[in-house]
Amino acid sequence: MRGTDSGSVQAWFVLLLLSVVWGSSFILIKKSLLAFTAYEVGALRMGISFLAFLPLLIIRRKEIPWDQWKPLMVIGLAGTTIPAFLYPIAETQLSSSVVGVLNSLTPLFAVTFGVLFFKAQVVKNQMIGVFIGMTGAVLLILLSKSTENASINAYAFLVVLGTMLYALSVNTVKKYFQDLDPNILSASVFVFVGVPAVAYLLFNGTLWKVQTSEFGLLSLSAVLILSLVGTVAATVLFYKLVQMTNVVFSTAVAYLIPGVAILFGVLDGEPFSLMILIGMTLILIGVYFTRRG
Repeated sequence: MRGTDSGSVQAWFVLLLLSVVWGSSFILIKKSLLAFTAYEVGALRMGISFLAFLPLLIIRRKEIPWDQWKPLMVIGLAGTTIPAFLYPIAETQLSSSVVGVLNSLTPLFAVTFGVLFFKAQVVKNQMIGVFIGMTGAVLLILLSKSTENASINAYAFLVVLGTMLYALSVNTVKKYFQDLDPNILSASVFVFVGVPAVAYLLFNGTLWKVQTSEFGLLSLSAVLILSLVGTVAATVLFYKLVQMTNVVFSTAVAYLIPGVAILFGVLDGEPFSLMILIGMTLILIGVYFTRRG
């Protein structure tokens, strides 16, 4: 089976794996906020990820396309750095499940930006898939008990902004770095943000909270998992998925994230209804149609 086929086993496996990793990231952000501020969580996520990529940056520095620093900076800021701060700030006023569901707007913006700014051609099946998936996401917002109290909240727009930035980033990856090793691409984007993040952490006393806060170790563990698994490993996998398939299919991972969040809720004792099952089924149908594109 061809690796470039969006219906390949490998592409689907990566998509499902990313949905689990990123679907659980909102709970990890919530746990990180027990000891750290939203800005500290964002800085920790960027700093730890940068240090994890640093050996690769040093060893393979000659392979980094420095002449493409502008799109690299766009990807670094839009695809990792700014959302790393927006989402924790939003979760100070919104539940993790609400944030996870709002994240499903990413594919819609990915299609819109692709057409408006990147001269992408989107076929009918992909548009159908986007809107079917969005319908399922709306059902999850309306029918999940964990999100029934969701209302218009200014903090929700921070998540919407984050999804727009993700959409900009993924279109940039597809246009400029289709053939670049995902490991090199992932490491390169942290060059522009890693050093400031580490400097901030060293000088503002963030690390002292591990010893002084009641939840210090718990929050540190959560942000370590969030950084090493949810950022470092997942970023490499996601860029690989973008290169293997297309923008619409790869960003469809955002449709699966709400279902994962609800699944974690069920495991924690929250009720599961038939209507929620219908919503999740619509999301999967939407992913199927994006694949056919």
